Amino acid sequence: MLDTPAEDYHGGPPRAHHPPLYSEKVFADRKIFFMDLKENDRGRFVKITEDVRGRRDTIMLPVEALDDFLEALNRVADHEEEMDLHPNDPRGDEEPEGDDAPEASDASADETKEAAAVED
Repeated sequence: MLDTPAEDYHGGPPRAHHPPLYSEKVFADRKIFFMDLKENDRGRFVKITEDVRGRRDTIMLPVEALDDFLEALNRVADHEEEMDLHPNDPRGDEEPEGDDAPEASDASADETKEAAAVED
């Protein structure tokens, strides 16, 4: 039980409710993702909440980290797209075959022969 009505479960004063400055909602299968731009006395942040049938998980992302977060998310999306293009290669960077494969140059074959001769 709380010591006084002015304390919340953290033992400090109740937190002020700050309504979102902007919100977006994304639906994916059984999940709903809420993205809220909010502000408090420490600055602006993005609150990202995943709701799956009433169970919620949330992360808070300071706006200072937003560009880095978006760049990393784009790299993940790019990698996933590469995996779709090359489904048999778990790295997503399978070497091209057939007409798309680059031709080996004579110079690189000669260099390989010379390196092998030096090692003998």
